[in-house]
Amino acid sequence: MSALATAAHVDVNLAGNRILEDIDLTIRPGQRVGILGANGSGKSTLIKALLGLVPLAKGEVELFGQTPGRQLPWAKLAYVPQTSAVGAGVPTSALEVVRAGLLTGRRPWPPKGSKTRALAALAAVGLEDIARQAVAQLSGGQRHRVLLARALVRDPELLIMDEPLAGVDAASAERLVQALERRGQMTCLVVLHDLGPFERYLRRGIVLSHGRIVADGPLAEVLPTDHHHHHEDPRPRRSRTPELEVRP
Repeated sequence: MSALATAAHVDVNLAGNRILEDIDLTIRPGQRVGILGANGSGKSTLIKALLGLVPLAKGEVELFGQTPGRQLPWAKLAYVPQTSAVGAGVPTSALEVVRAGLLTGRRPWPPKGSKTRALAALAAVGLEDIARQAVAQLSGGQRHRVLLARALVRDPELLIMDEPLAGVDAASAERLVQALERRGQMTCLVVLHDLGPFERYLRRGIVLSHGRIVADGPLAEVLPTDHHHHHEDPRPRRSRTPELEVRP
């Protein structure tokens, strides 16, 4: 089975600091992988390194067998960053932003049926009622969910999300995971601090601590066995109540 994403001996230095050190990983088709760890452990930087968004000090990465660049089959990939200025100051509706997820370099306008697909993607994240509302008028959490919908509407082969539960209430988080479950064998790589409903969805966990991978295996094996471990433990907490604890 060929790999969708790989990193080999990757180091990343930012602002003179070593953020990632000697990262080796392989993501294969159909895997549901959580990138886990404490704040500041390098989780987001790892995602950006795989996407070619930060320079590598050492090593190499590949997506779909290619070094990230223009030749990459971007239509097969969807990325949801942790923060975005999408729609800021622009009178663009949530529906229009999500439909734009169907555009590619070879397809400069949304395909037939794009409105229906976009509305379904908004419903998947609990935003069907604000489809016509300007994104600039939405809260930060709602804008983040619009980005999630824009990624889902693409039906990508590889979905990469950075803290998708930030600013998302418990009911919407559940709907998001249900939407992912309906997409069958889609490969998913997601950065998380608190697992929430992703605990049942993910199958593999990669745990980072101080920029290094300290655990990689079945999710249940890399999670803590109790709910009272020290706050410096790099592993994520299991959900203890139906309420989501949202971290900045």
